[in-house]
Amino acid sequence: MLSSTKELLETARRNAYAIGAFNVYNLEGVKAVVNAAEVYRSPAMLQLHPSALKYGKLPLVSLCLEAAKQATVPIALHLDHSTSENDIQLALKAGVRSIMADGSPMPYEENLQFTQQMSELSHTYGAVVEAEIGRISGTEDGLTIAEKEAKMTDPEQAFEFVRRTNVDSLAVTIGNVHGEYKSPPRLDFARLERIRNLIDVPLVLHGASGLPESTIEQSIQLGVCKFNVNTEVRLAYMQALKDEICGASSKDLLEIAGEAIEAMQEVIAEKLQLFGSVNKAHLHINPYAAILTAQAHNQ
Repeated sequence: MLSSTKELLETARRNAYAIGAFNVYNLEGVKAVVNAAEVYRSPAMLQLHPSALKYGKLPLVSLCLEAAKQATVPIALHLDHSTSENDIQLALKAGVRSIMADGSPMPYEENLQFTQQMSELSHTYGAVVEAEIGRISGTEDGLTIAEKEAKMTDPEQAFEFVRRTNVDSLAVTIGNVHGEYKSPPRLDFARLERIRNLIDVPLVLHGASGLPESTIEQSIQLGVCKFNVNTEVRLAYMQALKDEICGASSKDLLEIAGEAIEAMQEVIAEKLQLFGSVNKAHLHINPYAAILTAQAHNQ
């Protein structure tokens, strides 16, 4: 069922687990997320990075929305890391009701202004907004942020930012990175706790690929209720394709696609278990049920 990000995060926060948000690029990725979520009776989120939106455009958005509607568990669709007002407007008009207005590459005041504007725009569509304070290092979808450019989230600044922008969730930087961790991750939990004590919106942690179980658990205890996962799922997909295409296999295209789905699904299932969302689907309501039913009757 197509679900509200706000409802997913608030329910997860009340019940001390987190929602897995997985970047997708094609049908195989969408099927892997939905399949894993259905098998484990878990809520989940499909995420579109701006590069994926540029690649798949409206057909990819429509695919994600339809897959979410047909799923037997709560699935939300989210535009990830968007710095473009045009892309945000495109996504909103296409039916996406969860937006990350990412002004983190900008100086603080510009980030504040951009996020205020995108929050106001998104809220007119009934969409929720995630923003980011600080800057996460690492590489994701061709975007590389050097470690020297990364900046931890300042708790007091985060409080002011949330108050002035009216965002619905906040991505924090506490030592997490995009892509692969080159050394064991060391997150600043004292900083996370200060942020949690100052602001009341759900907290998001990007760069969940490679985080150990103990780190995940402590993050959830300190208020994180959404983890973004991209790298591990993408690598599983690429490795499966390489193994099948370069091997001695005589499988056809759909068999190879199936192997890739299974490889991604295995990684996603592991994350759902780590995040504690397994068998939590029944806790969630579908705020769009009445709307979807009315639309079906009118067709």
